Amino acid sequence: MKNDKTPLELREPLLDAMLGHVPFDGWSDKALCHAAEDIGVSSEMAELAFPGGAMEAMEAHLVRADEKLATALAALDLMNMRIRDRITVAVRTRFEQAAEHREAVKRGVAAHALPQNIAAGAKAGWRTCDIIWRACGDTSTDHNWYTKRASLLAVYSSTLLFWLNDESDDYKETWAFLDRRIENVMQFEKAKFKMREACANAPSLGRFLGRLRYPHS
Repeated sequence: MKNDKTPLELREPLLDAMLGHVPFDGWSDKALCHAAEDIGVSSEMAELAFPGGAMEAMEAHLVRADEKLATALAALDLMNMRIRDRITVAVRTRFEQAAEHREAVKRGVAAHALPQNIAAGAKAGWRTCDIIWRACGDTSTDHNWYTKRASLLAVYSSTLLFWLNDESDDYKETWAFLDRRIENVMQFEKAKFKMREACANAPSLGRFLGRLRYPHS
């Protein structure tokens, strides 16, 4: 059968087909070749669609998952929830969407654990956490932008690893684990807020030294 699709148009069908092979072959060129066979295109066309090979295909899968997550969260009434509930719902939504391809996700985590892929894995996790925070209404632009995403990345990453090995009904143990991790973060945020208040009311060494230098200012 003749296939007139361009390499760009082949990316989506190739990725869909590849997800069926990743549980057995990992995010590998072998899985990409099998996907090409499934949709009736040559391996050369698959290479044109994903010049970076299987790792580029995995990145495309993660970007697509982030887009799907953003769409789902935009349809929810998150702003009428407490902030901790917004985060909980957002993280749960991500895992619930990924449940159909949990083995592919597990293979992706293993691939990102390789030294040459660690940076790409961190970037992907950061992007997901940024999408979650934006959906939850975060508009910070100062250092809080970074600390919020770093804290969430720690929660998200640890919960992801727990979820990948959770065999409980409806992942109830994962959700309990997530609740505990978020509680830890909320306690940290409360402590940080109290520390900022204390520092704001504390005598300033800079102001004290300034008065010594300019006593009449």
